[in-house]
Amino acid sequence: MICEWRAHRQRDREALETDVLAGFVLARAAAGLEDSTIAADVVHLEQVWAWYGRLLWKLEPADADVYFGKVLRAPRLRRVVPEKPRSM
Repeated sequence: MICEWRAHRQRDREALETDVLAGFVLARAAAGLEDSTIAADVVHLEQVWAWYGRLLWKLEPADADVYFGKVLRAPRLRRVVPEKPRSM
């Protein structure tokens, strides 16, 4: 019984997440934004969603500060390019 309830609840959550994201996209399109802008916004939302692993509307402002301030601004690994051999 509990497993069935959890499976049903998971389906409901996934459906709600899909509906919320679709509403976001439709609202942005209705506001006249370019498709590329909307796509970029969706990518950012999906990255935050994946990183936190919870519903976006359950995040606090401090969570956004951590994500945008630390995760996106974290130093990137520098690409190490081997030096060219010097001629003698």
